[in-house]
Amino acid sequence: MSNNDILRTLRYTFHFHDHKMSEIFGFGGVNLFAEEVALWLKKEDDPEFKKLYDKDLAAFLNGFIILNRGLKGEEVPVPEKTLNNNLILRKLRIALNYKDEDMLAIFALRGFRLSKHELSAFFRNPTQPQYRECKDQVLRNFLMGLQQKFRPKDEG
Repeated sequence: MSNNDILRTLRYTFHFHDHKMSEIFGFGGVNLFAEEVALWLKKEDDPEFKKLYDKDLAAFLNGFIILNRGLKGEEVPVPEKTLNNNLILRKLRIALNYKDEDMLAIFALRGFRLSKHELSAFFRNPTQPQYRECKDQVLRNFLMGLQQKFRPKDEG
């Protein structure tokens, strides 16, 4: 999944308008106008489309954590320069204050079967032998499960 796809999915799932998106980026330490955020939300074939880099997505996810859980300490966390699916999944877990059971329930909404051990392998240190890379399919199913939970089809 591209960073732009992830941002679009989160925006839709949680009903964030452009100004709310720029506010969340602000919580993460990146001050933007709503118009700048809108360029990241455009489809790839749009001439005004702008690619979202890892550092900016990390700032958004940090802002999402701060929006939902508050600031830990006094300083805004520095956004990571590179992201992978494991880190994105971890940040979403923190932002939503989810435990293993909550995450497994989200996967189950999509009919995606994952054991508690498989899930915990995504959050391990990469140097540990039990560590597993979170593939796009896993992240996509989690995001789509969130969408099913927070934006049921019968909603307008």
